[in-house]
Amino acid sequence: MSGRTIYLLAALAGGAVLPVQVALNTLLRRYVGEPMQVTFISYVAGSVASLAICVFAQYPLPAMAALTQTSWWMWVGGCLGTFYVWSTIFATPQIGATLALALTIAGQMIAALLLDHYGAIGLTRYAASPTRIAGAVFVVLGVSLVAYGKR
Repeated sequence: MSGRTIYLLAALAGGAVLPVQVALNTLLRRYVGEPMQVTFISYVAGSVASLAICVFAQYPLPAMAALTQTSWWMWVGGCLGTFYVWSTIFATPQIGATLALALTIAGQMIAALLLDHYGAIGLTRYAASPTRIAGAVFVVLGVSLVAYGKR
C-alpha cells in the first residue's frame, strides 16, 4: 500500500460515515427536539471520544506557548463543524439524507476548489485547472439530478 493510499482511504472512510452520522442525528432529533440540542449532544459525545483516544494514545497536552501563537480565527473550525452538523439535522427530515448530503458535497467541492486554487488558510496551492473545475461541475450536476429525482 503506497503512502498516499492510506490518506485516500481515510478521506473515503470519513465521507462514508457522514450519512450514518446524519441518520443517527436525525433519529436522535425525534427524541430530543431541536437540531441545536442534538448538535450539542453530538459534540459532547465526539469530545468524550476524542479525549478517550488522546488518553489511550498517550498524546501530551499541547504546549501553552504553541497555543498562544495561534490567531483567534484558527479556533473557528469547531464552530463551522457545529454549523455543518446543525444544518444536516435541520434539513434532512425535509429534503432527505441523499439530497442533504449531495448539497453538502457540492458545497464542499466548490469551497475546496476555491481554497485550493488560492492556497487559502495555509493550504498548499493547487490550481483550479479545467479538469478540476469539470469535476466540480459534474458534482453539481449530480446534485441537480438527485434534487430533480426527489420531485
